[in-house]
Amino acid sequence: MVFGRYDYAAFVSFFTYASGSVVVPVALVSLSRELGFSLESGGMGAGGALHLGRTIPIVVAMVLCGFAAGRWGKRRTFGCAVLLMGTGLALCALAPAYGVLMLALMTAGLGEGIVEGLATPFVQDLHPDSPGRYINFAHAFWSVGVLVTVLVSGVLLSLGVSWRLVMGGIATLALIPAGILLIPSGKGHAYPEHPEPLDWRTVSAHAKDILRRPRFWLFFTAMFVAGGGELALTFWSASYIRLSFNPAAWAGGVGTACFAAGMVIGRTGWGYLIKQSQLRYLLLGSSLVGAAITALFPVLTNLWLFYGLLLAAGIATAPFWPTIQSYCADRLPGTDTTMLFVLLSCAGIPGCGFFAWLMGYVGDRSGSLSHAFWLVPGCFLTVTVLIAVDWACAPLSADTYRIKERDETC
Repeated sequence: MVFGRYDYAAFVSFFTYASGSVVVPVALVSLSRELGFSLESGGMGAGGALHLGRTIPIVVAMVLCGFAAGRWGKRRTFGCAVLLMGTGLALCALAPAYGVLMLALMTAGLGEGIVEGLATPFVQDLHPDSPGRYINFAHAFWSVGVLVTVLVSGVLLSLGVSWRLVMGGIATLALIPAGILLIPSGKGHAYPEHPEPLDWRTVSAHAKDILRRPRFWLFFTAMFVAGGGELALTFWSASYIRLSFNPAAWAGGVGTACFAAGMVIGRTGWGYLIKQSQLRYLLLGSSLVGAAITALFPVLTNLWLFYGLLLAAGIATAPFWPTIQSYCADRLPGTDTTMLFVLLSCAGIPGCGFFAWLMGYVGDRSGSLSHAFWLVPGCFLTVTVLIAVDWACAPLSADTYRIKERDETC
């Protein structure tokens, strides 16, 4: 695998995006007490609503980012989005109340939506011969960001450092990828943009072509539930550990770090090992194993065993997001991959927000987050069924040729 300047920009962008997303759930118990919606006093729904509210501008930005990229190019649009994301996180660090925090998160969400929509096709265009491997590897830096952030922020919060300072540091980190992306490249190292700006009618035609295909909606649904299962574990694990096992901030951080470490292992490992023709088997196996592991979470009483299974669940969950996108591109040959990935992310992100809120709602209604964790294996089993249905559908002739061609190139 060969990486260049813009690969590293994508890696740091994923890292920063993940850090800004996960610092809220890691600090949620402390943050909620300071801003007046304590989780112990029925504030779980309000906590989950933070990510649901963030989801709305993310989706809006994703819908529009294809038009922006067509007009100004992926590189500049991506760079401006990272800068906007950092600005929103800086405003979060200054928020004096819950409502202001929500508005600041929504501002960050506008940048995150563009990053989410363009990061995968950005990497795809850098490596058109074997995109599945490079996309999985690049997405691993989301998990690296989660892992580093939960460990460092957990320690800092335990030492009494304010969550505001932690969030401000992450906002500053966004300046690095923004600079790499926005500073003009040297001769011979330009990003492979489309040679001419794309008219909005052309971009709309790409979207309509994809939306008319029945198979797309199968993958759209798979992305919704896969994103929900992944984010549910990322968002609520730390709070669940602090409320049910150990109230220390470091304990919750270690739990989320175990899940993130599993994601890093899974994504980097499969990025190196998997062939394009094996993506279907990877999705089926991972979803079945993930469902079996997470079905044990609501009944566990030992914290160390919970940590171990979170690590295993991270390995099983790791391939879902990037592999569903890459596999869908193979199953829908002839479509515009940039718009395809944007539309698929428009399913995954709402799934994240919906299940983050739903777990909090179920926790409030039932009086315990343990009951809410049954939603996770349900998400994973749904992915299994959807990929199995796709397998049962007749293969596409162009699809078969395209996958074999990529494997030979790898």
